[in-house]
Amino acid sequence: MQFFYHFGRYFILLTKVFSKPEKSKIYYNQTLKELISLGVNSIGIVIIISVFTGAVITLQTAYNTENPFYPRYLIGLMARDTIILEFSSTMVGLILAGKIGSSIASEIGTMRITEQIDALEIMGVNSASYLILPKIIASVLFNPLLTMISIAIGVFGGWIAGTVTGVVSSEDYIYGIQFAFIPFYVTYALIKTVFYAFIITSVSSYYGYFVRGGALEVGRSSTKAVVYSCILILLSDVILTQLLLS
Repeated sequence: MQFFYHFGRYFILLTKVFSKPEKSKIYYNQTLKELISLGVNSIGIVIIISVFTGAVITLQTAYNTENPFYPRYLIGLMARDTIILEFSSTMVGLILAGKIGSSIASEIGTMRITEQIDALEIMGVNSASYLILPKIIASVLFNPLLTMISIAIGVFGGWIAGTVTGVVSSEDYIYGIQFAFIPFYVTYALIKTVFYAFIITSVSSYYGYFVRGGALEVGRSSTKAVVYSCILILLSDVILTQLLLS
């Protein structure tokens, strides 16, 4: 019964979030702030994780294909497809769920327990829309850019690791990342990223918006937001993969 309770309350909250804004200019300015807070400030961690993960994927692929019958360019090809299909969308989404999700839940939860949300309601402001909608728009717009950055940096990190360690030549790696390239794979990754961005921001906002108690409950809501966002990301990954690649 708890599932249906939270499921229904979540969608009731979304109806309030997507209601018509009172003043569009205020929402525009708030969205710009969220683009910096949720998007631009996440570029650093995405770059760091992507370059090292691209390097690890390349090295693991090289060490698992040490066979004279395998052409060396397969290392670049397999690294490219792994980064595009799963890492730069799903894995980065899980990482952002931890970084962005906990931040959103904590921020809105703190506003709830300090009665700032109640003050907005008293002033006649749709607090759900004012606080949550700019976050959703900012994430949906900026997260695909983070995915593209992750793909580029991941492939570059793989090239650095492959050439420095000597497991693959620069020519073979570059040929591999170009060989039999399917552009739809990038589209597939971006579609998943949009869904993940919506899941992270909406679920985290839900747990922050309905928190009750004090600082301890805010911490618990942040943990729940991250956990359930990750579960929904993995579930949607299975569903979207079946729908888009089958």
